Amino acid sequence: MKNWLIAMGAAVAASLSVAKAEPADFDRWLQGFRAEASAAGISESVLNEALTGLSINPRVYELNDNQPEFSRGIWDYLDSAVSPTRINNGKTNYLENQRLFTLIENAYGVDAEIIAAIWGLESSYGAIMGDYDAIQALATLAFEGRRTGYGRSQLIGALKIIQHGYASRDELKGSWAGAMGHTQFIPTTYLSYAVDHDGDGKRDIWSNLGDVFASTANYLSVSGYRANERWGVEVKLPADFDYALADSDIKKAVVEWAAGGVEAIRGPNLIERFDPNMRGRLIIPAGARGPAFIVFDNFGAILKYNRSTAYALAVSLLSEEIAGRSGAVVASWPRDDRPLTLEERKALQQALKDRGFDPGPVDGIIGAGTKRALRAWQKQAGLPADGYASATVLEALR
Repeated sequence: MKNWLIAMGAAVAASLSVAKAEPADFDRWLQGFRAEASAAGISESVLNEALTGLSINPRVYELNDNQPEFSRGIWDYLDSAVSPTRINNGKTNYLENQRLFTLIENAYGVDAEIIAAIWGLESSYGAIMGDYDAIQALATLAFEGRRTGYGRSQLIGALKIIQHGYASRDELKGSWAGAMGHTQFIPTTYLSYAVDHDGDGKRDIWSNLGDVFASTANYLSVSGYRANERWGVEVKLPADFDYALADSDIKKAVVEWAAGGVEAIRGPNLIERFDPNMRGRLIIPAGARGPAFIVFDNFGAILKYNRSTAYALAVSLLSEEIAGRSGAVVASWPRDDRPLTLEERKALQQALKDRGFDPGPVDGIIGAGTKRALRAWQKQAGLPADGYASATVLEALR
């Protein structure tokens, strides 16, 4: 599963240095890791079976630095993620498995169309589950770089899957980040939340759709998802809107957003459409020039599956289409904009720091700290304080 553990990758320069590491360096690291895994309860026989002859995979570092949720404009990502082909295939697969989806929905309180949408985003409905050796991929991430902690914990999790007999060494195939199965569970998530739906003694997320859907629903349910509560709604903001309110820490009741002039962009108004006391936060994924959404707790549950606003929005919009509702975004995306490169993101952070606005580490990751610093500078500069890191903003900072 590409969940919250999968964040922005390491810097390109760092990843290239790892890719050129000497085999002896990796072998020495592997010996140390064997001791760590042994202390975690992994048997010598499993260690020998899984780790003998292992080498790093440089391609893993390249992909880690170019995750599409983060390296492309959100409009380009959504064009692909919620394409006509994916929508049509989603509707077909949903109908073919409707009885099973309904059963899982009733058992776990997770809307079937959300499960179907995650299935579609993660593996194109089982067509593309990945053929990377999960053990090698995770060892590569664990060896060196920004994600060594993730790599080590997930590698030990994968070894536990083998040790408990949940899957064989050869069955552990998946994405470059070690995510596996129809809905791409990482090893620790599998160990904690995978479900044996049909009671055959296996938690088979590779070929048993009952186990796949139940496991996905179980994880979402534990993450706070509640059936029949919408993920969110596209909204229109008033001309004098204070974009500083589009902050992950600010939640307001629907009635409060409505009183501030925020309106649903189509259909009934917010008060007629939702419980007036239901609390949500405002997101503007492309800044003040792009669409705006009020999102609720179910959107937050999807974010726990993958900590990318682009991903959670793609799942939400695709689910609408699968359910027979329109998921099309009405407002226009700023398609003349472009995402910043890693070096440009670092330059933006350094420019903020030089001006006295602390973004936190200069690492190229546009997180909460960078957005807060950027909003503070934008406010001082008399610009919409949307915290959106664009090429125009970088030029103004420079």
